[in-house]
Amino acid sequence: MDQPVSSNSGSGSGSVPQVPICSASQSEMLSPLYMEAYCQSLEQPESFWGDLAEQLIDWDQPWEKVLDNSNSPFTKWYVGGKLNACYNAIDRHVLADKGSKVALIHDSPTTNTVRHVTYNELYDKVSRLAGGLRRLGVQKGDRVVIYMPLIPEAIIAMLATARLGAVHSVVFGGFAASELCTRIEHAEPKVIIAANCGVEPHKIIYYLDILHEAVAMSRWKPAKNIIYRRANILMSDLDETWDIAWENALDTVPVDCVPVEANDPLYILYTSGTTDKPKGIQRPIGGHLVTLMYTMNTIYGLQQDDVWWNASDLGWVVGHSYICYGPLLYGATSVMYEGKPDRTPDPGQYFRIIDQHKVSAVFSVPTAFRVIRRVDPDVTYGRKYSLKSLRAIFIAGEHCDLETMKWMRKTFKVPVLNQWWQTETGSAITATCVGFAQNLQTPPFTTGLPYCGYDIYVLDKNGHEAKPNELGRIVVKLPLPPGNMATLYRSDELFRKTYFQRFPGYYDTMDAGYKDENGYIYVTARDDDVINVAGHRISTSSLEDAILRHPDVADAAVFGVPEPTKGQIPLCLYVTKANVSKPAAKMSVELINIIREVIGPIAAFKLAAQVQSLPRTRSGKTLRKAMADLAANKHITIPATVEDATVFVDIKRALRELGYAMAAPDPELRQTVR
Repeated sequence: MDQPVSSNSGSGSGSVPQVPICSASQSEMLSPLYMEAYCQSLEQPESFWGDLAEQLIDWDQPWEKVLDNSNSPFTKWYVGGKLNACYNAIDRHVLADKGSKVALIHDSPTTNTVRHVTYNELYDKVSRLAGGLRRLGVQKGDRVVIYMPLIPEAIIAMLATARLGAVHSVVFGGFAASELCTRIEHAEPKVIIAANCGVEPHKIIYYLDILHEAVAMSRWKPAKNIIYRRANILMSDLDETWDIAWENALDTVPVDCVPVEANDPLYILYTSGTTDKPKGIQRPIGGHLVTLMYTMNTIYGLQQDDVWWNASDLGWVVGHSYICYGPLLYGATSVMYEGKPDRTPDPGQYFRIIDQHKVSAVFSVPTAFRVIRRVDPDVTYGRKYSLKSLRAIFIAGEHCDLETMKWMRKTFKVPVLNQWWQTETGSAITATCVGFAQNLQTPPFTTGLPYCGYDIYVLDKNGHEAKPNELGRIVVKLPLPPGNMATLYRSDELFRKTYFQRFPGYYDTMDAGYKDENGYIYVTARDDDVINVAGHRISTSSLEDAILRHPDVADAAVFGVPEPTKGQIPLCLYVTKANVSKPAAKMSVELINIIREVIGPIAAFKLAAQVQSLPRTRSGKTLRKAMADLAANKHITIPATVEDATVFVDIKRALRELGYAMAAPDPELRQTVR
């Protein structure tokens, strides 16, 4: 079906209700395996999630109650049950004589190394590092901040912390000292574990110097810093007052796992862009492990002998869930790629990884594939590699335009399946599930069907249920399934106000989208990104998808700007493919014509300008609001997660050519370390 682009903002009253997926009319159209699991998860949640917890996870003590929703929205799962995340990720596989299996493959073209880490090696190093942490006073409930690049030692640090029942908080390795300091002060870690350096193309990032600067300015001081020195890159001198070398922190005697209650926190993860007021997602252990373990086969169709590659970073939620915990809980092999899609050293690296390591499934963001397509559309670098092992590609984190999706399917010759989730949920809210034998030929633009436990509604601005295919706010009926955030760390009231106040009884995703007649969900944008043109709400994704149909356009972003008559109109900034020499004025005319043909005059589209690149965070999110605020002459602070903040200089130039940002102050760069 075509993608709806707008809805009249006053059309909510008297709407036709959305058809529940578990209705008889729907059940005949969808996969029986999916229907049975999904409907039971909503209608009999305690038996559904209770049975899965018994089958999938090893418990030290059984729970007294599967679900306690007496203090909504602070829902608890597996109340009274005790378990340990590290035991389930490592020990049980070693005890089952699977210790010689490769757990991690670290592939680093930036250092020209490939390293295989078995479950036995993980067990040895994790249990010994846990002993070192215990020697430094780390106990159950204490926090440990981890500031490392994408190397196996980062996962060892996470699991060693979890082994003691302590709480890890991984900070993205690109953050500067001020951002790291903010997170240290909020989490108050007993110990910090860091690497001495990271590697970017043609550049070394001096993590240890950044850490020392952050601790020096912080009001909270850790007891010690454990430093892993990457001797093949840089040998750093340690501060004897604060620092302990990694090798000296490994205890000679392994430490046993400490059982913790299922609703105790596994980790704190600060959402991207938080600065002055940190928003730390607090993840409960029990429900998270059950859900991750269940998704590995049901969503991703993984078998235990498969090699899985999540092309993300451990600093993001996707990395926590599907570089570390998900694949290791499942006993699979997880690839850690320390490189770029195109510059380490060429755009053939994704193809090489799949071929060399016999990858079965890839999880990435659409931007990575847009980059490869832009610099090597004919796959000159990648075509020499075999893709026979690959069965599917999964994408999330941002809207995937139709042209990129078509290119991916043609190039990799496997299903490309979109899904939707958030840092808050920890795993997919909607997906197309390989393990449930769902139809892999999904409608264009969909992020899939609701996953087990998610009862999804689309509401208009008045809280009324939207019609099928009508744009609105996406919400989830409470209670949320296991694995969702328990609260915001040290901010229960902010948790309640942010996510549950606007629509009582529902979790407010703050995303805009719609649901079709068959129950498929379409996420079009953050609700703030929807443009209101003369009362018609138009999704930015529909406009961007139309722009990307132009054969010379490689990337695009659309956002709303003020207009005195219509309130808002769309403005497009676009990037052309390599070697395109067409004049910008001609390109703009052609893009305006495409929008008129695809969307119609309702869009009032007349503003387009070419830029060198677009601002995105490391996790792939486009900074539309920042660009819109700049156009409206507002002061903007660029979050530290942005890939390259200097692009705003060119964006400001382009906006001024269109008559916007004429009085805009220079952006404040809360820059990452480059």
